[in-house]
Amino acid sequence: MEANKTGDSPEEQNVAIDLPLIDIEGIMSAIPHRYPFLLIDRMINVRKGLSATGIKNVSVNENFFQGHFPSRPVMPGVLIIEAMAQTAAVLVVKTLGKEFEGKLVYFMTIDNAKFRRPVGPGDQIHIDVVKERQRANVWKFRGVAKVEGVSVAEAIFSAMIMG
Repeated sequence: MEANKTGDSPEEQNVAIDLPLIDIEGIMSAIPHRYPFLLIDRMINVRKGLSATGIKNVSVNENFFQGHFPSRPVMPGVLIIEAMAQTAAVLVVKTLGKEFEGKLVYFMTIDNAKFRRPVGPGDQIHIDVVKERQRANVWKFRGVAKVEGVSVAEAIFSAMIMG
C-alpha cells in the first residue's frame, strides 16, 4: 500500500480496510437477528465499505424444511435473499462502527432477483455482496449466492439503517 502522505485515516482516504473473519458472535453483535431467523453463520473476505462474503451452512434441521417441502427439502429463495441482506447489514454496521451495532437495517428494494437452482440440506452457501452505492443511511448492494462455485441466486437490493 502506498504511504499515507496526507495524514488522513484510511476511511478518510476511501481506502478499503480488510477485516478478519467475523464469527457468529461478531455477527450477533452487529445485527439483532436470532434463531430461527439468523441466516448467516460466518463472514469472510470483508472489505469495510465495499464487499463481504457471508457463509450459510444449510442443515436438514432448518425449521423451514418441515413445510418446504418435506419430501424434497428446498431452502426458500426469499430466505437466500434475506441471507444476502443480513450479510450486507453486518458489512454496513462493521463499516460504520460500534455505535451502530444492533441497529435495524430495513429492506427498501429488491430488484432483478433470480433463482438459478434449488438449495438443500448439506449445501454451504457463499453469499457475495458488493456495495454499489451509499447515500446518507441508504445503501445499495449487488448480491450473488453460490454453492460449490455455482450461482444459485442473485439480486440487487437496497436497505436503510435506522440510527
